[in-house]
Amino acid sequence: MTDLTLLAPDGTTSSVPLHDAPERTRPAGPLTARVVYAAAHVVPRVAGDNTPGAPADIDWDATLAFRHHLWSWGLGVADAMDTAQRNAGLDPVAMRELVRRSAAEAHAVGGRIAVGVNTDDLVSDSPTLDEIVDAYVAQLRHAEEHGAVAVIMASRHLARVARTADDYRRVYGRVVAEATEPVVLHWLGAAFDPALRGYFGSTSVPTASDTVRRIVADAGERVAGIKMSLLDADAEIALRSLLPDTARMFTGDDFHYVDLMSEREGRHSDALLGAFAAIAPIASSAVQALAAPDGAARFRRILAPTEALSRRLFEAPTWHYKAGIAFLSWLNGHQSAFTMVGGLHAARSLPQLSETIRLANECGALDDPDLAAARWHDMLALSGVSAGRPRRHGAGLRARSRAEVVA
Repeated sequence: MTDLTLLAPDGTTSSVPLHDAPERTRPAGPLTARVVYAAAHVVPRVAGDNTPGAPADIDWDATLAFRHHLWSWGLGVADAMDTAQRNAGLDPVAMRELVRRSAAEAHAVGGRIAVGVNTDDLVSDSPTLDEIVDAYVAQLRHAEEHGAVAVIMASRHLARVARTADDYRRVYGRVVAEATEPVVLHWLGAAFDPALRGYFGSTSVPTASDTVRRIVADAGERVAGIKMSLLDADAEIALRSLLPDTARMFTGDDFHYVDLMSEREGRHSDALLGAFAAIAPIASSAVQALAAPDGAARFRRILAPTEALSRRLFEAPTWHYKAGIAFLSWLNGHQSAFTMVGGLHAARSLPQLSETIRLANECGALDDPDLAAARWHDMLALSGVSAGRPRRHGAGLRARSRAEVVA
C-alpha cells in the first residue's frame, strides 16, 4: 500500500496509509432530495500573468470542465461568487464572461446554474444608493439574459454607505422588483469578508435577521430563498423558521452543513456551498441516499466525515478557503497546476495543505488517490521536503551548510 507523506508545522515528516477511493454512483440527473449548488472556483491559465493585481487570465477549458464535473454528480453550479474569487482576483470583465460561458454550458447539459449579482462594476467607493441599485440591476439583466438564477450578493458598496436597516430594505426592494424571475439573496458574514461587518444594518445577528425577514416578506414570491453564510447554525435555524414556504434556506455554513441539511421539525436547509466543490461525489452520494428507507442515517454516515476537511479548508482567515478548493481540484486532476488568479494559491502554508490532504484521504475525497499522492509528493520535493522515511526536514541541509563553512 502506498504511503502518504505529511509535513508538520515544526518541519518533521510522517506518513499514513493512502486509502482507496470509495465507489460512487452518478445520478441520472440533478439531485432532487435537496436542491444543492456547489460554488465553483476558476482555473487560471498556467502561462498567464495571474500575479496580484493583474486581470484574471482564465483557462476556460479547465474551468468549464470542472463545472461539467459538478453537473455530472447532479449538483448545480453557483458561479461568479466568492469561491470564484470575486473581489479577490476575478475582475468584472472576466466575471461577465464567466457568467456567459457557464450558463451556456449549463443549458447544454440541463444542469442548474445560479450566478452572483453584485455592484463591483462601480468605480466610486462611496456611490449613492441609486447608483448601487443601478449597478445591481445591470448585472441582474446580464444574469437573466443568459438564463441563470440570480443570486443577489452582499455589496461592499452598500455596506459602506447604508446608514439604516431601511436603506437595505429600499435597495433590495427596488432590485428584486426589477427581476423577471425569482432571485436568491446572499448573506455573507464578516468571517468571509470583513468589509461586510454589520450587513443588513446591524452587528446583532437577530436584528439583522429581522431585516432580512422583512425584505423577504416585502418581496413575496419574487425571492426564492436566501443563502446564509455566517457559520452560525443557530442563527440559520432561527431565520429558517421565519421564512415563508416560498423561500428556501440555502445553507452556506461550511462547518455545520450535515445537521442543517438534515430534517428537523419538518424543515431542512438546502445547500449552496464552496465545500461541495471539493467533495462533489461524496455530497452527491449522501443526497442520493436520502431516497433510501434509512436515508437520514445513510446521509449522515456518508457526509459527516467530510466536515473535518471542510473546517480545515475554511479555517481562519476564512476568506482564503479558495486555496484549499483549488488545491484539491489539482490533486484530483481537474487542473494541471496548483495556481489561482491573483497568485492566491500562496495563501495557505505547506503544513496546512498537508493537513488538508490528510483529511481528504481520511474521508474519501481523493478521487484518484495515486494521482493525488504523486502530485503532493512532487510538490513537497519541489519545496525541498523528502517524501521518504519520516525525519526532521532541514537537518541535512544545516549539516551541509556547517561543513561548507568549515571547508
